[in-house]
Amino acid sequence: MTAFRHSAESLAKLALDGSVPERRLSKAIEEHLRRTSHISPSPGELRSWDRSLPILARDLVDAGLGDVEMLVEYQLPLTSKRADVVLAGVDRRTGDDLYVVIELKQWSQAELFEEDPDLVLVEGMPGAPKLHPVLQVQGYCDYIADFTGALEGRSDAIRGVAYLHNAADLDVHDLYTAVQDLRTRMFTKSRRGAFLDYLGDQFASRPGADAADRLLSSAIRPSKKLLKLAAQEIKDREQFVLLAEQQLAYELVLHCVDSARRADAKEVVIVTGGPGSGKSVIALSLLGELSRQGRAVMHATGSRSFTETLRRVPGKGSSKVKNLFKYFNSFTKAERNDLDVLICDEAHRIRETSQNRYTPANLRSDRRQVDELIDAARVPVFLLDEHQVVRPGEMGTVAEIRTHAAARGLRVHAISLDEQFRCGGSRAYEEWVLRLLGLDGGSPVPWAGDDHFTVASAKTPQELELALRAKLDAGYSARMTAGFCWPWSEPRKDDSLVHDVRIDGWSHPWNVKGDRAVGTAPASALWATMDGGFDQVGCVYTAQGFEYDWNGVIVGPDLVVRDGRFVTVRGASKDPALTRGTTDEQADRLIRNTYKVLLTRGMVGTFIHSVDPETQAILEQLLPNR
Repeated sequence: MTAFRHSAESLAKLALDGSVPERRLSKAIEEHLRRTSHISPSPGELRSWDRSLPILARDLVDAGLGDVEMLVEYQLPLTSKRADVVLAGVDRRTGDDLYVVIELKQWSQAELFEEDPDLVLVEGMPGAPKLHPVLQVQGYCDYIADFTGALEGRSDAIRGVAYLHNAADLDVHDLYTAVQDLRTRMFTKSRRGAFLDYLGDQFASRPGADAADRLLSSAIRPSKKLLKLAAQEIKDREQFVLLAEQQLAYELVLHCVDSARRADAKEVVIVTGGPGSGKSVIALSLLGELSRQGRAVMHATGSRSFTETLRRVPGKGSSKVKNLFKYFNSFTKAERNDLDVLICDEAHRIRETSQNRYTPANLRSDRRQVDELIDAARVPVFLLDEHQVVRPGEMGTVAEIRTHAAARGLRVHAISLDEQFRCGGSRAYEEWVLRLLGLDGGSPVPWAGDDHFTVASAKTPQELELALRAKLDAGYSARMTAGFCWPWSEPRKDDSLVHDVRIDGWSHPWNVKGDRAVGTAPASALWATMDGGFDQVGCVYTAQGFEYDWNGVIVGPDLVVRDGRFVTVRGASKDPALTRGTTDEQADRLIRNTYKVLLTRGMVGTFIHSVDPETQAILEQLLPNR
């Protein structure tokens, strides 16, 4: 974990240093973030540091706690989400390490959103409601305790405070309804004296440097894997910890469900976010909570691999749970508003219609699939990433959903999950991938490095496999994937797989093509999660929606560097979906999106190899060798 670190006394002095009061502080924090996380803070962040941090530092000094360590912009494990400040010191009662997470808010006025205790409207900040700051800091505390080895079994050693230092009590009085225990508190400028008393009651007047050392150097336990905990999540809400925008999306959906029921109306929620931003965690959390409330709720995707895995893991031994997981084309004949909530995960895979060659004649229809999904529930929820559209005919975009909702006169709520959870929390890596593939209008740049995520080139596929196998042997999960540039054969009659992926003497089979295991190779839908999957090369259709610790990607001849830039070669693709019914422009976008999906499956690191010599040479210039 990283943080800008100073004792309260030294930070207070730094804030007043220089000819322009306090500007030196924000400049120092900005330089720290650029150096450690390659983040360029916004002007708003700079202003908030100047206005809030000196107040907190002076409060600590006035409380006689100038030696308490302030960990500013503390990055939470395996995510790019940052807590404003974590105070590190010595527990006044026990002498053990103690940590207090401080969420600093400059709000001067705020009120509950439509009397919902979890959502807040802030004066001067129009638009969607905000998550209650007490819930926000509570989520940070739970998350840090959940993922930090130094706090294992010691959740009482971390506490949280929402500090609204510009607000008077009367201006935020109804926000106190969310303060339910002594572990998470809220203070305003009206209660500064009480805040100082609180700090003095928590910390001994002793240096907190050792406690800070132990927190920052603590081992990070592997994150709770989504699919391993899906069964418990459906039965027990508290298996996942939702952070900030994730919890905001969760609470907003619950609010819309209640609102739509009371008003006998419909509302649409759209949640967007990149790979690993928590969309599926939100989906499963909602499924668990709403099913326990007795709501009519279902989960749907357009991914066969993802749906079948969810049916297998959460649904094991329970036909009731299995029946909660459907496909987008399951709602062609659904009664209007028959469900309270339909959770559409991986909604970028929504197709133009639900018809295909396997659709029974009595279910055929020309209706748009997005209309079917909207009509099926009082509150349809769409979770999507527009950069993961990888097949012709996939139409799941924010604009498409908004257009169809507007045609029905429906209220739409949209939330963006702007933080990274997969890719070790490295927003820098996701931005690097977008530039590499030309998906953000930029051009490829050298990988600048990130302490939280490893990226390296592999000179050969053999080197890539050896690197991944070493990680697998060390207890990590690992998988190899490739662009769809080789034929994909049926299993042989002797129950073995054909080594279709052949590169200069190295060869491996694709993942299994069908619904049954072949030898030690798992069925196609279970390649990413079952033992035995490492020995096959996965394609985008089996990798999308999943994550593993270490990721290896073989870039095929369908994406190459020519004249210094990456271009797509449609003719090199063996994907039958690209050989008919698509324009060159559409194929170009789909190929780039395919590699975006493949390159962002890893949580700890990614190795990359290209079969094209010119492209491999460029990758070796942009990336270090492993």
